[in-house]
Amino acid sequence: MSQQKFHVRRGDTVQVISGNHKGASGKVLEVKAAKAQVIVEGIRMIKKHQRKSQEHPNGAILEREGPIHISNVKLLEAATTDKKSNKAA
Repeated sequence: MSQQKFHVRRGDTVQVISGNHKGASGKVLEVKAAKAQVIVEGIRMIKKHQRKSQEHPNGAILEREGPIHISNVKLLEAATTDKKSNKAA
């Protein structure tokens, strides 16, 4: 199995270059490699209906970020990584 290599990683700052959210920028929260999509903080907010549960006894409508195709974002600033601990700073 070979993995695809993308131009953005989790923690990078990106700008949307096409689509409804063109010009908006934010931090990458998650990269979904299987579908070539990214989730960017504060961009493409969607409403998710939550059924009744103990946390939400009446149900709820939650707002969260939706995915954007990776080809629609460009890298503005790469996340700095610490070589020794291999974690994002």
